[in-house]
Amino acid sequence: MSHGNVIEELALMGSDEPPHVLERDERLLLAPPHPSGLPFTPWHDQESLSVVHFPQEHEERAFAAPRGVYENDGLRVEWQTMHDGRQPFYHRNCDVDELSYQIAGERTLMTELGVVEHQADEFSRISRGVAHDNHGHRESHLLFCSSAPVTGEREAARTSLAVSPPFPGWRAGWVNEAVTECMGTPGHDIAVFPVDEQLLLDHVHIDTDRLRVLTTTRNPGVTWQYRSDRFRLGSAWRPPRTAGASGARWTPTRSSTRSAAGARWCPSTAWSTSFRMTWSGSRWG
Repeated sequence: MSHGNVIEELALMGSDEPPHVLERDERLLLAPPHPSGLPFTPWHDQESLSVVHFPQEHEERAFAAPRGVYENDGLRVEWQTMHDGRQPFYHRNCDVDELSYQIAGERTLMTELGVVEHQADEFSRISRGVAHDNHGHRESHLLFCSSAPVTGEREAARTSLAVSPPFPGWRAGWVNEAVTECMGTPGHDIAVFPVDEQLLLDHVHIDTDRLRVLTTTRNPGVTWQYRSDRFRLGSAWRPPRTAGASGARWTPTRSSTRSAAGARWCPSTAWSTSFRMTWSGSRWG
């Protein structure tokens, strides 16, 4: 791997203040410190960065609850995939707003505030207290459950619609609703009970509020999508680098890392969009 000078950004989490930009020698930045005799904590004694890989190609598998990736006292990150079906209940959060990012495939998001037909590279936010279910079509998506309230930072590309039936083959019937707290973490159900699905979805004709769909952009740098008083989520457009160019490297496979500046989701060179996530509070677990 060749090394050259790289750009380091020192950003203040949760602030719109422009980052302090430094030019660094990458070889020195990655090297161990020179011996000095001072009581510094050596780099090799620090906790190693963790990496989580999400397959980019859909794999058929049985329905399963979302897989927990990272969490702390105010934010939980999950990954879920659905082949061709729906989850067996409606879910209602009591304490968090639920953000989703569509990685691949198609997903019908059904809520009391209307239906969204999700495509790849789209975001949506479900406010706490709103019941929702999903019907997936060879898809995968990420979930960010953040302490409410969370607000969008961009104009919506479109909104949820009053659609019936919500997907082909749907029939009204009795379903279960699960009400949860503690960021929807498994084992924190408050109550589970049967509901009339038609009555639940017909609430869209009474409530004028709608889900707002945000999209990624091809603008250089970070486009901030959502924020709360402790959390901010953005997307970044990264043209693929050319291997062999001076100072250039292949970007690692889609992953998540922890650092003092937050968590960054880095796609491989075949992907064009990454995430930048900042958090002011406790560490990831």
